[in-house]
Parts: sequence; structure tokens; C-alpha cells
Amino acid sequence: MKDAVKTLAWDDFRLIKAVAEARNLPAAAASLDVNHSTVFRRLRQIEAMLGFPLFERHRSGYVLTQAGEEVAALAARVDEDITAVTRRLAGQAPAPAGEVRIATSDSLLTDLLMPMLARFRLAHPAIRLDIATGNAALNLSRRDADLAIRATDAPPETLVGRRMARIAWALYGTAAAVPAPADLLAEGQWLSLLDSLGQLKAARFLRRQVPPERIACKFDSVHALGQAVEAGLGLAHLPCFLGDTRPGLRRLAPPEPDFAADLWLLTHPDLRHTPRIRTLMDALAAEIARMQPLIEGQRPLVMES
Repeated sequence: MKDAVKTLAWDDFRLIKAVAEARNLPAAAASLDVNHSTVFRRLRQIEAMLGFPLFERHRSGYVLTQAGEEVAALAARVDEDITAVTRRLAGQAPAPAGEVRIATSDSLLTDLLMPMLARFRLAHPAIRLDIATGNAALNLSRRDADLAIRATDAPPETLVGRRMARIAWALYGTAAAVPAPADLLAEGQWLSLLDSLGQLKAARFLRRQVPPERIACKFDSVHALGQAVEAGLGLAHLPCFLGDTRPGLRRLAPPEPDFAADLWLLTHPDLRHTPRIRTLMDALAAEIARMQPLIEGQRPLVMES
């Protein structure tokens, strides 16, 4: 195999590496800026020259054989060496660049992440952010998103990431629109979340403890729920990073430990070393660490009568 590999040119290694990463010929051809037929023909020539197959053709795509894994690993090492030499000759490594797709919830985005992302863009203008808000779990394996910022106690096992904080929830209202704290459960008008967010612990609590006729409104977003409390529509449990930063709200009870959830930065294992994604994850991790006291509700509770 050593003698055979010596006959390969760098363009052959690039082609093998591209097919190994894309696992299909059209995507590999696109990454190399050549025709699909060119990749197919050249791959057959390389395998014929080496005398053994590099890939097995499955319905799911092109899968490396054991010999193919060795050649692809060599191609990756050669590519890294060439890139390192090129950067040294240029005098500095290029700044991370490209698009990062972010999936998160509206409340996390608007009430916590937005200033962090603004500072990140100032520091890294070559990285473009494509942000999707919602509560549906996007498929990072299919590249629906590159980075997920989620509140969950059970992140998918197929993803890797960092647990950044424990999101605290507490009860909030406005001074003008709520009864005395002792009468909340008995007399207060409550706001809740629709069934689409029924998995949240605060929503489950209201279903168990508050009669339906006492729930004035339901919302399909935590951000809208916070706005409704601030407008005086009623009481609601909210994340402390939202409730404690709204001047029109006041916390009416200590955080409920049973309502808390972990805040995660998650990505696909294949993407975690991508420079633009690693740069964004590191920046957000540092920002969120500084905000941890707010996220975890660590402030004195001021009760007003």
C-alpha cells in the first residue's frame, strides 16, 4: 500500500477527503468545484490504481472501508500540514469566517442572548449569524442548525456541548395588578402557556394547582408571557433572567427549585472543532458565565406589601 499511495497526487487526496466528508459524490463534487462525473471517474481510477476499494456504496451514502479510512486520515493530515504552512507563510492565521445557524427560543434570544450576539458580531464581523427561534427541536445532524442554545435537562445524546447554568424560575406580577402575596393562590388571576409548551415545569404546576377558570390567558411563548405580566394581565412564573430585568415586574416569591432547567450550548460532534462554531461557542460561554447569577436568580428577594 505504501508504494501505491506514493503514486497519488495531492488532488487525489483532496478528492478522497471530500468524498469521505460528504459521503456522496454530488456534494463532494460541489466542494471541489468539479462535475459529479469527474469525481466518479477519478475515484474509480484511484481505486483501480491502488488495487483495493476505498469506499463501500450503501443506500445511505459512501462509507469508508478500512483501507479507505487510512488513506482519508493521511489526506486529512496532509491538508492540515499544508494549511499550517500556508498560514505561517502568510504571517497569521485567518480569522474565522462564514455562516453559523443558531436555534434557540424567543425568550432566550430577546431577554438574554441578543446583547451577547451584538458584541460577538462587532468582534467577529466575518461570521454571519442565521437565527431561528422556536421551541421545536431542530435536527443538527441534518444541519437545520449548527448551534442550539436550549433549556433542557435531557440534551440529545447525539449532540455535544456545555452545560452553562441552571435557569431559575420565580413568580412575577406588577405592583398594581396583584393581591398581597399570601392571597396569590386563592385570589390571583393567572397567565399560562399553551399545550405546545406544556412540557415546561411551570406549565405543569398550573395545570395541577390552578382551576382553569382562574387562568386569564394562555400564550405560545415565554417572551409573550413576560410581556403579558408586565401589561398587568395577571401573574405568571417566568425565568429570572427575564423577570428580574423588566422594570415593570417584581418577584413575588423565591425561585422554585423544581421549575429550574439547565441551559446548554449544543452542536453536532462533526462541527465542534469548526473554527467559526468554536469561536462562537467560546464567546457565548464566557458571556453566559458572567450572567450566571442573573440566570440562576441569585439576588435578594424584595417583597412589597
